[in-house]
Amino acid sequence: MYKFINLEVMGDERGSLIALEDNSNIPFKIKRVYYIFNTQKNIRRGLHAHRKLKQFLVCVRGSCKILLDNGDRVEHVHLNSPEKGILLEGLIWREMYDFSKDCVLVVLASEHYDREDYINDYDVFIKEVQSNG
Repeated sequence: MYKFINLEVMGDERGSLIALEDNSNIPFKIKRVYYIFNTQKNIRRGLHAHRKLKQFLVCVRGSCKILLDNGDRVEHVHLNSPEKGILLEGLIWREMYDFSKDCVLVVLASEHYDREDYINDYDVFIKEVQSNG
C-alpha cells in the first residue's frame, strides 16, 4: 500500500541538505516533480487513485495528513518532516488534508502527467480494485 522512507540528512554548521536521487533513495526514475502550497483551510487535495504511477511525497515545510485507501483498509498518515517521505505504489485512493498554513508538499512521480492513469471516481476505483484482486 505505502512505505515510509527515511531520508539521509547531510550538512554541517552551515545547515542541512537532503538529496533526492532516482533509483537510489527514490526507488524509481523521476519524470515529474510538483509541489502543493498555499492550500486553504478545510480543503482536500488528491481525491483520486492512479493505475500505474508511483509517487513519493514529502513535506519539505509544515505538515499535512494523507488518507490512504487500498479498497480494503483505510489509513491516515501524518507527514511533518523533510526527513521522511512516503512512497505510494499500486491502486491507492489518496486524499491530502489538514495542511498547515506553511505546508509545502513535494511530489515526485515516476511518469509524466497522463489523464488516463487517474481514477477520479471512488466507485470506479473500488470496481478496479475488485477486478484486480
